[in-house]
Amino acid sequence: MIVGGSGVLGVLDLQGGVQEHLEHLRRVGVAARPVKSAAGLEGLAGLIIPGGESTCLSRLLRLFGLDEAIKRAYAAGLKLWGTCAGAILLASENVGETPFFGLIDIAVDRNAFGSQLDSFNREMLVSAVAKEPIPLTFIRAPKIVRAGESVQVLLQLDDYIAAAENERILVTVFHPELTPNLAFHRYFARKCGVLPVNGDGAALDPNWTPQSWMRFSHHV
Repeated sequence: MIVGGSGVLGVLDLQGGVQEHLEHLRRVGVAARPVKSAAGLEGLAGLIIPGGESTCLSRLLRLFGLDEAIKRAYAAGLKLWGTCAGAILLASENVGETPFFGLIDIAVDRNAFGSQLDSFNREMLVSAVAKEPIPLTFIRAPKIVRAGESVQVLLQLDDYIAAAENERILVTVFHPELTPNLAFHRYFARKCGVLPVNGDGAALDPNWTPQSWMRFSHHV
C-alpha cells in the first residue's frame, strides 16, 4: 500500500460528521476525499476518523475490511486524527472495554459526560494549535484520563485531557468540524505535511455556517 506524497487527506466515510470535516479541509486549501474502502486509503497523507458512535463504527470498520487496512496504512506512514469516537477507536486503553486500534498510548472513558443532553460548548486557548482561543463543541464526549510518555497533551480541562498527540496521531474529544474555526484542521494538515508548518491563514472563517458543508455534498 502506498501512502503519503500526494498531498491528499481522507475522511473515513462510514458514520459521523464526514462532510463537515471535508468542508473544513477544503476551506484551508487541502485536497480531501471521503474513504469508504481500503482502496480509498491509497496515496493519502492523513486520515480523519470522525465522531459518531464508536461501537457502530467498529462494526462497520470490520464489515468493510477497513480495520486491518487502516492498520497497514498506518504502518506504512499514514497519519491519523480521531475526533470523539475516532479518539476512542485509536486509544490503547478503553476503560471497561476492549480497545480497537490501540495505536496511541492513551486511556479513554467512553460517554464520560453522560447522554447527548449533556453536550456543551467551551472556548479555550490551545497554544500549540492557534494563538487565539478556539471554540470547542463536546457532544456525548469521552474523556482522555491518561496519556503515556510518548504522548503530548495539547489541552487539559478540569480532570481530563481533551486533546493530545504523538508523532503521527492526533486525538480530540470535541468536534472542531462543528465550529467556524479552522485551526485544528490546519494543524492536522501541517502535521501530515500537506501545508507549510509556518504558513499563514485565518483561524476563523467568517463565511461559515452550520450548513456550509451542504455545498460540497454533491461532489462526493
